[in-house]
Amino acid sequence: MKNTSAIRFAICLKNKGSDDLVIRKVYQVLPDEKAERQGLLRIFDESGEDYLYPAGYFFFIDVPQKVERLLRQRVSAAA
Repeated sequence: MKNTSAIRFAICLKNKGSDDLVIRKVYQVLPDEKAERQGLLRIFDESGEDYLYPAGYFFFIDVPQKVERLLRQRVSAAA
């Protein structure tokens, strides 16, 4: 079950066999405690949908609030 904690952002560092991930691109990470306990992250990928990917593919980043708002708008517009 998804949690409603804060949405985070991460940079993709690997995409081994995942055509819907672009290396060095920033992705929105949706809260999903169950997936994270299993070493996975729920990511909005290039398909516009959210899927689970290995956490090791990503590096979490902190972004200023203004940038976060713009990134969220970009994800919403893509959906």
